[in-house]
Amino acid sequence: MTKNIRYLLLGVLVLLPGAAIAAGPSAQALAFTCAGCHGTDGSSVGPSSPSIAGMDPDVFIDAMNGYRADQRNSTIMNRIARGYSDDQIEGMAWFFARQRLDLKSQPHDAALATKGAKLHEKHCEKCHEEGGRPGDAGTLAGQWMPYLEYTMADFLTGKRDWPRKMERKVDAATAEQGEQAIPALIHYYGSQHRPDDRGNQHD
Repeated sequence: MTKNIRYLLLGVLVLLPGAAIAAGPSAQALAFTCAGCHGTDGSSVGPSSPSIAGMDPDVFIDAMNGYRADQRNSTIMNRIARGYSDDQIEGMAWFFARQRLDLKSQPHDAALATKGAKLHEKHCEKCHEEGGRPGDAGTLAGQWMPYLEYTMADFLTGKRDWPRKMERKVDAATAEQGEQAIPALIHYYGSQHRPDDRGNQHD
């Protein structure tokens, strides 16, 4: 091997690690850091953290930006979100969007869930289509009920801003069913965990 060729090969070996570092970790590698709370590939196994598998990318990006700007109440997500660049957040958003949502059965009140189904159809279905399945308004179907309870409490106490039209819809459901309205909706969404035609699980 001539001296010039040897120098060329050494130069390539030196440059390769630098190129890998410049490229940064993949979206999948970044997503692994979320597994502790949101489960492997975004399907949560804990009652206070939402599943984010199958989530619409825009919903993921909006949520992360909300945490970064302290516009969403959180214990640690505000700090975590600030650690990612815009490109990294977008990469993770598309990674989770492609993951299969794997939901777990959870205890629920069947009578309340039946009331919740009617309330959803009347007041919520226009935005949360197909019973709250993943879409551009987020994912409700099959989410852990404690997480849904905490989130609704944040809205009701002003710790989190209401999305467009949501407050009016919740007020209408409450006027119809009183104090049972929100628990009924939560039990309805929590009851859905069977697979749908896309492989994601709901009732």
